[in-house]
Amino acid sequence: MTQEIPYKIYLHENEMPKYWYNIRADMKKKPAPLLNPATHRPMTFEELQPVFCDELIRQELDNTTPYIEIPDEIYNFYKMYRPSPLVRAYCLEKLLDTPAKIYYKFEGSNTSGSHKLNSAIAQGYYAKQQGLTGVTTETGAGQWGTALSMACGYLGLKCHVFMVKGSYELKPFRKEVMRTYGAEVTPSPSDTTEAGRKILSEHPNTSGSLGCAISEAVETAENTEGYRYVLGSVLNQVMLHQSIIGLECKTAMDKYDITPDIIIGCAGGGSNLGGLIAPFMGEQLRGEAEYEFLAVEPASCPSFTRGRYAYDFCDTGKVCPLAKMYTLGCDFIPSGNHSGGLRYHGMNPVLSQFYDEGLLKATSIEQTRVFKAAVTFARIEGILPAPESSHAICAAIDEAVRCKETGEEKTILFGLTGTGYFDLKAYEQFNNGTMTDSIPTDEELEQSFAKLPKVEA
Repeated sequence: MTQEIPYKIYLHENEMPKYWYNIRADMKKKPAPLLNPATHRPMTFEELQPVFCDELIRQELDNTTPYIEIPDEIYNFYKMYRPSPLVRAYCLEKLLDTPAKIYYKFEGSNTSGSHKLNSAIAQGYYAKQQGLTGVTTETGAGQWGTALSMACGYLGLKCHVFMVKGSYELKPFRKEVMRTYGAEVTPSPSDTTEAGRKILSEHPNTSGSLGCAISEAVETAENTEGYRYVLGSVLNQVMLHQSIIGLECKTAMDKYDITPDIIIGCAGGGSNLGGLIAPFMGEQLRGEAEYEFLAVEPASCPSFTRGRYAYDFCDTGKVCPLAKMYTLGCDFIPSGNHSGGLRYHGMNPVLSQFYDEGLLKATSIEQTRVFKAAVTFARIEGILPAPESSHAICAAIDEAVRCKETGEEKTILFGLTGTGYFDLKAYEQFNNGTMTDSIPTDEELEQSFAKLPKVEA
């Protein structure tokens, strides 16, 4: 007999996963390797060492180990804010008058305000274990930079964050949180690196992009003794750490005999989406179950829905490895009026392969619709959502409305990646009616695609 389902499903501490799940182990066709941009040969451990921490390289290259144990120090840190709740959106269901059941996994209850802390503490831990003194990174909306700053403050590591200039100017308080945790924060592109100076000379009025900021962070790491570069999304190692989201979801749903029909996540670089769907997709890959998976991205940065599946640089300065992914081109810079986060030009290689194989669907949504959904959710469910998360909220509402129209009783699960309290300038624009939508033209995208590197199959 099905148990009565509470408003919030909490797991006990001893139910929190002790292992991360590596979905690549269950993929019959392994993801395309990272390539050396000079030789177009697969990157080796030794070639990646100047940029990344040793243990993170091992995780990045590991396509066979299904479960990787979470070290005790990371696990104990997780216990400060995990397990995170799985919430039944009863109020939203009632408002929409839908037969659908809507659940969301809420990752915004930690001090950094988002899911990003799950990987930040892991990457910081491995840097400290290696005897490093500091790390560099990039951040767009600021969630990753905040999380990494918090983790580094806890671990006693130095942290240098290159923050996309548009967000740096729009979100001054996000910058101050990073500085409070001890991080040095530089708007990108800047004149402090060769990559930044080159980008500024070519685009003097640019608001920046994650690709620009990555180039500066990598260059700084390579030129600073005792430092390595860490990344908040896109790479397989990050998706591995974020699998704790999906593993907790699966445990909570199994506990109450709940099976999702569709799983929805916002998609920028892929860390949240990949972590959320990981154990469910694993079941599907093993032939144990079937689900529908939906990636939701901004119409102003539509990597999946309008991008090309090709090898591309992970950064604008073209110093990082080549990754096979859905990409808009590493030179693509989203419009300066885009306020909803998810600004990266490409997508995680594993998720890109799933999309190419038809295992994952995708949709793109204009930011004015996203913020309308965010306001609706905030008023009825009591949480001010991050703009990134609100892409998933909007798609979940659309799906619930379709269920009302068809009478289908679907169970919907989506990821609520964090809170939006540092995004109030964007909310102000929406509330004032001054927010607009900016969608790249086909001509603009073709110009970017023309610069994709030529890599033989």
